[in-house]
Amino acid sequence: MPKRIRFPKRIRFPKIYIGWGLVAAGSFLNFWGFGYRVFGLSALFKPLSEELGMNRAATSVVSSIGRVGGSFEGLLVGWLADRIGPRRVIYFGICLLGFGLMAMNYVNSTWGFYLIWGVVMGLGFSASSGVPMNTAITNWFVKKRGLAFGIRMMLSGAFTLPIITWLITSYGWRTACVVGGVVMLIVGLILTKLFVRDHRPEYYGLLPDGASVDAELKENTDQMIERGVEYAAEVEEIEFSFKQAVGTPSYWMLILSQIGPGITLNSLLLHFIPMLTDMGMSPTRAAATVTIASLSSPVSRFLSGFLADRVSKQHMRFVLGGSFLLQATGIGLFVLNQTMAMVYPFLVLYFATLSINLIMQPLIAGRYFGRKAIGSIRGSSMVVAMPLGIMAPVYLGWVYDSTGSYETALTVITLLLAVSSIFMFLARPPKAPAQAADIRTTA
Repeated sequence: MPKRIRFPKRIRFPKIYIGWGLVAAGSFLNFWGFGYRVFGLSALFKPLSEELGMNRAATSVVSSIGRVGGSFEGLLVGWLADRIGPRRVIYFGICLLGFGLMAMNYVNSTWGFYLIWGVVMGLGFSASSGVPMNTAITNWFVKKRGLAFGIRMMLSGAFTLPIITWLITSYGWRTACVVGGVVMLIVGLILTKLFVRDHRPEYYGLLPDGASVDAELKENTDQMIERGVEYAAEVEEIEFSFKQAVGTPSYWMLILSQIGPGITLNSLLLHFIPMLTDMGMSPTRAAATVTIASLSSPVSRFLSGFLADRVSKQHMRFVLGGSFLLQATGIGLFVLNQTMAMVYPFLVLYFATLSINLIMQPLIAGRYFGRKAIGSIRGSSMVVAMPLGIMAPVYLGWVYDSTGSYETALTVITLLLAVSSIFMFLARPPKAPAQAADIRTTA
């Protein structure tokens, strides 16, 4: 028997819709958590590998460990976010990520590095900044969901790179990790306490997006839930259960379309700083180059989120598929002309199109399948697309160790992105289920 969700007590919120506070909390986790977990590892790559005596392939293994754990954990934390709500899951993730960063101060071996950065911080990142936070934002926004995700992603994790690089060059990589952990714990836990809620806004007498609702309706949770479903239906959003979603071709096409971008995200972000220092840049200049190039991200993220709210469900797939082709074009042009003059066009186009992908992925999933099982849907998709994503960072390191160049690996990534765009174009919106899922239950 499906478990019926208990109605939480009404909470008196200020006039400003609390969902925007949720967006601010997600923005910090994206900026600091993603910044340290992904961009920070790129800055730590050479000093850490030199101190622990690892080559590039061995150092890259930690990213694959995080991807393995993050994929299976994504399924678990996505299910938990649907089952018990995202708040406690995010608390747990912030604690793991914060204490994991602080524990890096005591790492003196390759296996210790793999355990802390790969396993502990991988789980912490998945449980904090990943599926649970996206689930919470999806629940609290419908018509303004694109704008909410766009604002959340504007504060790019790349902006932490100069801070991390300065800490490393001034105080060493161990101190840089401890500082990162302390800030994550203090700021992350406070923001989560203030703004993250376990249920969709209808349970608190509110509608998604802060839309107006009659005062007498607010006191009846069942009527509020029905009004919320009607509100979402105005943009053709229908509630699917997890089982119903998995039974659609759209679910599988969306997963296949993410293989190329998933490989690109984890592998290139890890190797950007080593790649640029190989071309003669100092670590500080390389970090500054990546940060400057990433300035295209806030504009791209805001605009893609803003436009996504105005693009029909039928056409969202063409926006995302087109971004895959643009990313493939930028990488392909750099492969053909690996000069300093091509670095900025390559990086700017990469970050701009990456931003579109990060915004549009959860938006399309939410619009296609509704809010009921979005955590489980998004989390399960990570497991299916896992194998190539696991191998990609190590593959790039192995290619460099074997050939002294990233050229072959970049060519393969370009081709995979082009194939992914085809799957994305084929990912039509699913047909409505014969019976819409009951959102009052956890099944």
